[in-house]
Amino acid sequence: TSSETNPVVQEFQRVELSCIIKATTTPEPRIEWKKIKDGQTTYVFFHNKIQGDLLNRAELIRRTSLAIRNVTRLDTATYRCEVAAPGDEKNIDEINIHLTV
Repeated sequence: TSSETNPVVQEFQRVELSCIIKATTTPEPRIEWKKIKDGQTTYVFFHNKIQGDLLNRAELIRRTSLAIRNVTRLDTATYRCEVAAPGDEKNIDEINIHLTV
């Protein structure tokens, strides 16, 4: 789940895209963040590191949420948090967060 699925933030501010795991029995679930814009999907957080155009402006906080510094209008997009927990009954889930700058 997320505390805010449609955040709106002013340009050049910081935003936190929350991805909250309610319950899991898997000790280290795999977290991935993807950016979806203009029909293109790119990785933001993959293999435990920030990727792509957010490389120097984003970080993972509280194990699952994504913080982006100095946002610009180009960051307006849908961000998808994907959680894979192979040891759980429901072993994969995702949530889309629609960021507007």
